[in-house]
Amino acid sequence: MSISYSFLLLLLGCSLVTAIPRMLPFLMMRNMEIPEPMLKWLSYIPLCIFSALIIESFMTNGSTGFQIHWLELIAVICTLVISLFTRSLLWTVILGVILMALLRFIF
Repeated sequence: MSISYSFLLLLLGCSLVTAIPRMLPFLMMRNMEIPEPMLKWLSYIPLCIFSALIIESFMTNGSTGFQIHWLELIAVICTLVISLFTRSLLWTVILGVILMALLRFIF
């Protein structure tokens, strides 16, 4: 397999388009002082994004309207309980994946 010049340019361009938006905010903010209220507000963003990803996995807005996927909701609730008992990310992920596989196998 040979690599052409146009492919290398395409690869370089894609790398730049991916890297610049990720690095630019850090480069711009490294010398700025962020106010305390802004830092507090920014601390909630990871939790909001994680919650949105979890909720999206069992709630959708399909062509027939709002739908709840009950198997996924059961798996999310059980995984939440597992995480509260184990306090371990590793066991929560492993048992959550096994639980979802079992639910899909049974139903």
